[in-house]
Amino acid sequence: MAARLLFVLAVLYSLLITFLSLIQLGKISLGSFNPTDKMMHLGAYFVLGFVWFFYYLFKNQDESIKTKGFFNISIIIILFGMLIEVLQGALTDYRDPDWADILANSIGVLLALAMCLGLLKFFKRLKHKINSFL
Repeated sequence: MAARLLFVLAVLYSLLITFLSLIQLGKISLGSFNPTDKMMHLGAYFVLGFVWFFYYLFKNQDESIKTKGFFNISIIIILFGMLIEVLQGALTDYRDPDWADILANSIGVLLALAMCLGLLKFFKRLKHKINSFL
């Protein structure tokens, strides 16, 4: 049940990033805090990685969870970010592909990977508590 919910959340969040990456946006600010574009990329892809990593964690039994799975997900998300940048240049006339965006996206994913791998034992315990609750 939790895995299914996380899958839906991960797909919806991926679609949201795709949509927001391809539409024309004005200047975005959060109250008095004005995030830079690169911070937004890093944060968005950190969350994207985190959601997909959690789906992988909940989808699999503990003995089948491998570090390689987390690395494979990271590579797929980084390639997804590169594809989005290419699509921005190919499909829009108001956005340009940017290597710095790809770098920020990749750093966000790698930070999520490091956090998930570093806290994997904790997340496995959390998974068992959530599954027993559901």
